[in-house]
Amino acid sequence: MQFFKVKTVEETFAQIEELVKAVKETEVIPLEEAFRRVLAEEIIATESIPSFPRSTVDGYAVKAKETFGSSETMPGFLNVAGSVQMGEAATAPLQSGEAIYVPTGGMIPPQSDSVIMIEHCEDLNGLLNTYKQVAPGENIIQIGEDVRVGEVLIENGTKLRPQELGAIAAIGKTHVTVFKQLTVGYLSSGDEIVPYTTEYLEIGQVRDVNALTITSLVQEWGAKAVYAGIVTDDYDEYQKRAKELFEQVDCLVLSGGSSVGAKDFTTQVIESLGEPGVFIHGVSIKPGKPTILSMANEKPVIGLPGHPASAMIIFSLFGEKIVQKLSGEASRNKLDRVQVRLMKNIHSSMGRTDYVRVKLLERDGEWWAEPIIGKSGLISTLVQSDAMVEIEAENEGARQGDLVPAILLR
Repeated sequence: MQFFKVKTVEETFAQIEELVKAVKETEVIPLEEAFRRVLAEEIIATESIPSFPRSTVDGYAVKAKETFGSSETMPGFLNVAGSVQMGEAATAPLQSGEAIYVPTGGMIPPQSDSVIMIEHCEDLNGLLNTYKQVAPGENIIQIGEDVRVGEVLIENGTKLRPQELGAIAAIGKTHVTVFKQLTVGYLSSGDEIVPYTTEYLEIGQVRDVNALTITSLVQEWGAKAVYAGIVTDDYDEYQKRAKELFEQVDCLVLSGGSSVGAKDFTTQVIESLGEPGVFIHGVSIKPGKPTILSMANEKPVIGLPGHPASAMIIFSLFGEKIVQKLSGEASRNKLDRVQVRLMKNIHSSMGRTDYVRVKLLERDGEWWAEPIIGKSGLISTLVQSDAMVEIEAENEGARQGDLVPAILLR
């Protein structure tokens, strides 16, 4: 195999889209445990929401035509015929010339067709003065206006956020069918790497920062992270530990040995895990060119650069896409982007996509991006950053004041 026959960022995403398939196992779980899980069914509304016409304001249910012409100088007059309490069925129909008080969310009485806000009327001992006319249907949510029986409320493949959980709860569904929660394994390599809990470092030693950054990203995406520790630069030991972890997880992540060097065994280890093997070894990107992506027996394997900042940026770009595909989540844009304006010129080499860390500042209703200057191995540049500005491969940088896409670092 030839090293560093680099692919573009777009080619890399296309290969992930083509080769990575969803894990098909599903389970039924209680709704309260379903946050960030991916639906493996369509949610069909079994009842209408709301199930009765309800008011969107505090006010008086009226017949709209009986308020026509009402104004501050020429008010209309209606008799207050009672009130509706929250949680109470309004059964008495509204008669001509009457108004009935209804709180926000309360049921609209039969024969009424609108609600006048309390700010636009005045109850004077049972005589309601109306100072504004209302239109039919104003300030009312009709039966099924939110959700109708038989509608697809939520699509298969949706990652469940608080709003989806609330919508499912609203139709009385207490359990959902979801795809199996993914397990992503992470193993660090390198003679110089020591546990991040190491209090005192010997000369040449480096704490395993990636153990926290990579596993935290995995958890943020709704998967389980399994950290398998650190392995030294010994091929047999590295291969054994990687194989053991590979058998336990849905996706394997290795870091610390993706460049071409005397002690780099990562590519060999990855190739030993199964067919078809490595499909990406090098991406035209900065930082993170020596990235490895592989498929082994239908499981993705990711080889990350060892530098913490590079590893985190590459994993944020391609790892999230791989986890999304594996999880069964419906296809979406590869990453959510916002448009920001540059505070300084940024140089970039044509033919390579650059991701430049930036700090975001708000000025006059716009977001401005201040580049954080630093080498790819500096974790402090990520701490200072709010986003990554993307300079596409066909551009030779960007100028101060240009609008450019940025990926938020959540």
